[in-house]
Amino acid sequence: MGRKPNDPETSRWVFLVLLTMGVISCSLVYMVLSSTLKPKYYNPSISNFDSSLLLEEEESGRKVGTLGFLEEEGDCCRGIEKLELWGAAVKWGSEFKFNSSEECCRACKSMCTGKDGPCLCDSWVFCGNKEACGSKFGECWLKKQKDTLAPERQDSGGSVIWTSGVIFGKGEGIVGLGTEYGTLHIKLFPECAPYSVEYILDLLGMRHCAGCHFYRAEGRGYSWDSEGNHIKDAGFGPPFALIQGTLEAEGTAYRGRPKEACPSIRRGSVAWVDSGPEFFISLANHNEWRKDYTVFGAVLPEDMEIAEKIANLPTKADVWNNVNVSVLEKPVPLWFQRIKSSAVNLKS
Repeated sequence: MGRKPNDPETSRWVFLVLLTMGVISCSLVYMVLSSTLKPKYYNPSISNFDSSLLLEEEESGRKVGTLGFLEEEGDCCRGIEKLELWGAAVKWGSEFKFNSSEECCRACKSMCTGKDGPCLCDSWVFCGNKEACGSKFGECWLKKQKDTLAPERQDSGGSVIWTSGVIFGKGEGIVGLGTEYGTLHIKLFPECAPYSVEYILDLLGMRHCAGCHFYRAEGRGYSWDSEGNHIKDAGFGPPFALIQGTLEAEGTAYRGRPKEACPSIRRGSVAWVDSGPEFFISLANHNEWRKDYTVFGAVLPEDMEIAEKIANLPTKADVWNNVNVSVLEKPVPLWFQRIKSSAVNLKS
């Protein structure tokens, strides 16, 4: 006996009802995620990032290192528009042209494999606006900086026709985030989050970060193991396995950063809350936070014990936007430091 066909009109109404219910459910999930990381003095004028991918997805049997998200995000090659970096040229743009800034960036990266000593190229400058660049269109200048943590600028702003980027090789681009409990060594990712890294390097150049501090600390609880992997059938918080703070220095006007590379949050990921200056360091692999936060660096694995120590400091309960959180009884001041030696262990 054949199955009775569905009535077309009834099927249409059923589909619309299910679609409406799905939209409402996704909205509620996003509201919970947004509230999880918002401080109680959150400024509503800072817009939220659009989130439509908040789904639980367990990665059975797969282990990803602290720096492993670079593979997930792909071969990032981004730069900053209207910025011209200076420096000694290793490739002359008048004789070296491409169709896009990404190609120029990759040409620089190909000279910075980490296998044959220091990077031969650590910065690039590209002219990609046909009208503004004229005969310079497509020029790709590959350069070598005297100091990659303070790249030399020729010009920036409205009339600049160039796009520039920085490349950090192995053992380079590591800054110290100092605390009274030890220094967190952070590998920065300018190729994936160039605007965010530019801000961090500005703070590093100031040699102080008055007002920067951690104010929230929550351990892994019973939801994640010591490697940051989610425990099957466990909840996702609270606690939410993170330490959160602000990187807005007193006396310095903060400009919101654009949304940049947003891979899944891994143990050690350093990311902005919305567009900053609130930020957090994750103590776990938060696959449930599906690519909603700009990640601009990662704490080296050997320093995560310092982050864990801060997460276990005395806290008091609070409620932010109907979410239970743990606030430090005594905020932990932060400051940025230069790392004297570039020979830092980058195991992941």
